[in-house]
Amino acid sequence: MEKIKSFSDEVNIENKRVILRSDFNVPIINELIQDKTRINQSIPFIENLIKKKAKVLLISHLGRPKNESDLTLSLKPVFNYLQEKIKSKIYFCSEKITDKTKEEISFLNAGEIILFENIRFNKGELKNDDNFAKVLSSMGEIYINDAFSCSHRKQTSVHKITKYIKKSYAGPLLMKEMLTIDMALNNKKKPITCIIGGSKISTKIGVITSLVKKVDNLVIVGAMANNFLKFRGNKVGKSIIESGSEKIIEGIYENAKENNCDIIIPEDFAVSEITEGNANLRDINNLKENEIILDIGPQTIERIKKIIDISKTVLWNGPAGYFENKNFSNGTISIAKKISNNTNKKSLISIIGGGDTISAIKNNVSGLNFTHLSTAGGAFLEYIEGKNLPGIEVLK
Repeated sequence: MEKIKSFSDEVNIENKRVILRSDFNVPIINELIQDKTRINQSIPFIENLIKKKAKVLLISHLGRPKNESDLTLSLKPVFNYLQEKIKSKIYFCSEKITDKTKEEISFLNAGEIILFENIRFNKGELKNDDNFAKVLSSMGEIYINDAFSCSHRKQTSVHKITKYIKKSYAGPLLMKEMLTIDMALNNKKKPITCIIGGSKISTKIGVITSLVKKVDNLVIVGAMANNFLKFRGNKVGKSIIESGSEKIIEGIYENAKENNCDIIIPEDFAVSEITEGNANLRDINNLKENEIILDIGPQTIERIKKIIDISKTVLWNGPAGYFENKNFSNGTISIAKKISNNTNKKSLISIIGGGDTISAIKNNVSGLNFTHLSTAGGAFLEYIEGKNLPGIEVLK
């Protein structure tokens, strides 16, 4: 791994304005945080900066706002939680960041924190805008990126900002993610199995195409599997389908054949007419037209367990079903328990990634053990694919 400038205790931050790009992109329903893992992981480093008497400027995104005032994607609940957990004085800036912001936050004292509202409410963020980068960077003297999960994006707060702040560093969470994944991938043993979920193939075509060249088994679960089922001529009822995915899937199968990679798709399911409904079991031949596939069924679970048993390395990203309804969380929980058991008893190397995957596991079962648990989703996949992540490249 090429040398990255990582933050260390030798860096003098006393009375300095430190812009910390964190990842507080957590599930929030009715202003209640559903999974606090990402926030809890960030708190020790924030407290370390406070202890060293820095003025901490916290930046994060939340979701994908459709407009600049989508209150359902406000970071205010995160602010309320941080207030409970951190003893230092913490402020919330609900305004958009402009060239006046630096002056408006000049009251901040050493050892205090200000959390800015969802960075994606600012127009320039998603565009990786140069002018917004100048405005954003002008607020701080030191920049630290501790959000590995966002580092695959060319967006101002993880990429362009470093153009205007000379002292830019990787934070401890980002470094831990990279080093742990590197170690696991460098020590990986065959057979290698990758379990991949999610809804869209188009967003993961690159990583799937890359993985079929590197793994022995590719297990497709979640809504993504519906497209593979339809491609193979099976009926999928009212299940989510990504239109125009046929050529992509055809290419995946061709690549898999050339590289001796087995592709495994579900053969039975838990279904319902509505996502809030109860689970009915169906095999691949008797799905009704008004039913939606919402989880994998018992036969598929047993098949995946057998594949995990013969594997020495497992990479997993994306839940197996609509875990938000506990009736459709059985597939995800069963996979998680099997991987954890084999990690403990068979020295399986297990790397689990993705916020949804973590939420599904943590909200339904506790006490599981994996080689590495990553809150990152897209960045995790692109990193194991071997891509250079823009937010990390600028720290080299």
